[in-house]
Amino acid sequence: MPKSSPFTGQSTLLRRLLIGLGVLVVVALLAGLTARLAGGGHRTPSAANSPSIPSTSATSTASPHGPSPAPSVGATPGVSVVAAPPHTSDPIAYAKAFAAALWSYDTRTATQPQQLAGLRDWLTDETKYADPDALAAQLPDPTLWSRMRDNGQHAVGEAAEAHLPAAWQQAIGKDPTQLTVAYIYAVTVTGKQTVSWLDGGRGAEDRAITLAVQCRPGRDCALASIATTVYP
Repeated sequence: MPKSSPFTGQSTLLRRLLIGLGVLVVVALLAGLTARLAGGGHRTPSAANSPSIPSTSATSTASPHGPSPAPSVGATPGVSVVAAPPHTSDPIAYAKAFAAALWSYDTRTATQPQQLAGLRDWLTDETKYADPDALAAQLPDPTLWSRMRDNGQHAVGEAAEAHLPAAWQQAIGKDPTQLTVAYIYAVTVTGKQTVSWLDGGRGAEDRAITLAVQCRPGRDCALASIATTVYP
């Protein structure tokens, strides 16, 4: 799958968080978001209500949300060809589920616009944080997708492990209240993508991605953006 292109648009602050992901960048970004929301009359939650940060040791070797079965040829219009987002408030579980969905596709039964539409169902409905351009950059363009379809190419993704990058944890650990502005977690996921094509061809490669996952209290998690760099 292609790498993300440089971020543009209204989610610039979020993209700077993902691109830098160093302590100073994270702190500066979240402080800027706090000021922005405060200026708009929003109230920032108090430190007493700040959420606990999931431990990086709380990872699993099994994907909690594997890819859905490939739809049949001529699938019903309007029905997503991508696995549905899970109902979870755990950013790590959500990131693993999304990565498995992103790395899974079937050009034989889905068009590129259908695949993209299905993935967009994972985006947060808070437009100031949602980054559809970063998501679209993860897919081949329609022309390349058509060529892949001619070759019968399809893939299954597996998310083996996920964790919060150390730099992100250190930055938030110094001031947990900054997390309560947007409740966005950086999560790095590693796994494998197995690709198959006509005449029995088959291959596999390791995959890794860093995601920005929004998990507000009392709501299911949602995707905010995708980093151009994988963070350890």
